[in-house]
Amino acid sequence: MLSALRTIRSPTRRAVTQLRTAATQAQKRAGDISDAFASLSGQEFTPLTPEYADLKSRLIRGHEAEVRESWERLLRDLREEIPLIVERGSQVIPEIDFKDIDNAPESFSSELRKRGVAVIRNVVPEQEALQWKEDLREYIRQNPQTKAFPADNPQVFELYWSRTQLLARGNPNLLKTQSFLMSYWHSLNPHIPLSTKHPISYADRLRMRLPGDAKFALGPHVDGGSVERWDEEGYGLGKVYDSVWKGRWEEFDPWEASCRLPVISDLHQGVGACSAFRMFQGWLSLSNTGPFEGTLLVNPLLAKATAYYLLRPFFSPKRGVEPGAQTPSSATTTNSADFLASDNWEMDKTQNAWIHGATPGRGQELSYLLHPHLNLRESMIHMPEVRPGDYVAWHCDTIHSVDKTHAGSSDSSVLYIPACPMTEDNANYLVRQRETFLAGTPSPDFGGGVGESEHVGRVTAREMDELDELVGIEGWRAMGLQEWDSDAQGLGPGERVILDRANKILGFYD
Repeated sequence: MLSALRTIRSPTRRAVTQLRTAATQAQKRAGDISDAFASLSGQEFTPLTPEYADLKSRLIRGHEAEVRESWERLLRDLREEIPLIVERGSQVIPEIDFKDIDNAPESFSSELRKRGVAVIRNVVPEQEALQWKEDLREYIRQNPQTKAFPADNPQVFELYWSRTQLLARGNPNLLKTQSFLMSYWHSLNPHIPLSTKHPISYADRLRMRLPGDAKFALGPHVDGGSVERWDEEGYGLGKVYDSVWKGRWEEFDPWEASCRLPVISDLHQGVGACSAFRMFQGWLSLSNTGPFEGTLLVNPLLAKATAYYLLRPFFSPKRGVEPGAQTPSSATTTNSADFLASDNWEMDKTQNAWIHGATPGRGQELSYLLHPHLNLRESMIHMPEVRPGDYVAWHCDTIHSVDKTHAGSSDSSVLYIPACPMTEDNANYLVRQRETFLAGTPSPDFGGGVGESEHVGRVTAREMDELDELVGIEGWRAMGLQEWDSDAQGLGPGERVILDRANKILGFYD
C-alpha cells in the first residue's frame, strides 16, 4: 500500500472543477463541533444582511399567490400528521437486520422513503464494536492533547484517523449497508456521472457522551449548509427546491439525486460545514443506548418538514408577537391554536432579512419558537434502543438533535460515518482528504490545526499494510487509495463514467 501511495500522481482536474474547489483547498481555522452551530457557541439568531431580503423576494417572484396557498396546504397536513407521529413515537422509525438487506420488505422501503431515517441492526458484530470502543479509549488515553468539546469534560472528539475509525469506515458490511441505503435515491437521468454502489469514505468525528452531560445539547438542526438552501449559488445551482419556491411543495422529491450534484453546500467556509455530498448522515453505535440516554432524535416528516423550514422565512404571525417581532416571548403563546391558525400567518408583503435559524458558515438550526408549526418539542422522536454494531442513518435534509441531558447510566458512544456516493465533487474531496490522512491533520471539512499528526498510535501510510486483510480492496478504494474497476460487469452508463473520471481525478491515470 505504501508503494501504491508513492506512485499516485497529482490529480488531473478540469478547469471548471479547479474553479469550484480552489476556495476550499486551504485548511480551515482550528475549531471543534461548537464552531459549527450558533447555539453551541452562544450566538443569537438575528436578521441577516439586507441582500437576503432581496434573495427571498427573487425566489418566489411571480408565484406569491401559489406559495401562500401551498403554505396553507402544508399547515393543514402538519396538523393532521404530527399527532400521529407523536402517538407512535419510535415505532415510526423503520428497522431492518443487516442479513435481510438483500431482500428488504416493501414495508421497510416505503417507510424509509417517507420518514428519511432507518436503523440497520447487526452491521458489525457486537463484540467487535465493543472492542473498537476500548481501542479508542486507549488511543485517547495515549494522546491527552486531543481536541474535544467541551474542553473540561470531553464528549465529542476531533479524531479522524485512528485505527478504529479506518477499520469501521472500510468494514465490508458497513460499505454494503451504505450502498443499500443510497439505492433508495434515484435520478431522472441514468447517464449522470454518479454511483451509489461505490460509497466514498468520509472521515468524521466520534462521540463518547458520558452520563450527566448537558453541554453537548445540540438542538434540532439540519446539516449540509444553512443559508445555502435558499441561495441561488448554493442549492439553487441544482434547482433542488424550485417546486417549493413555485408553490408546489408536494412535487418536491427529496430522493432525486441529479439535482444535488451541482450544489455548493459550503459557501461560507464554516468549520464543520460539509462540502461533500452526503446522501445520509449516519453513525455506528458502540454502546447500548436508549431514549434519554444521550442518543439521537429525528423529525420523521422528511418532505413536509423540509418544505416547512424552507417556507417559514416568507411568513410572519399577525397575533401573539410584539410589533416587528418574529417570535412570541412565551412558549404558551407558541403552542396556542390561535397563534398557529392559518389566518394568523401572512406572507410578508416586503420580504425581510430573516432566514429563521440560518447563520452563514454554521449549520441550519430550528426551534419551537422559530418554527412553531412543527411542534418540535413533541415531534422530535427518539431512536429506538440501539446496540453496539447497529447503524443509524438519516436523510441529509432530516431535522435531528441529541438528548439535552444524558440521563442514562453508561456511555453513549458512536462513530459518525455518513453515506456518500461517488460523484465528481466527492472524488475531488477524496483527493484533499487523502492528503490530510497522510499528514494526520483534520479532514478537510473540519477545523484545521495539527490534528493527530503527532498522536501516538496513529495509523500512517507505513502501517496501512497491516490493515489490508481486515479492510480489503473496497475499503482502500473508498479512501481513494486504490483504483476503481470501471470495466466491472453490471455497471450502468453513469456509473462507468464516474468511476473512470474518479480514477483520473485521483491520479491513477491521465
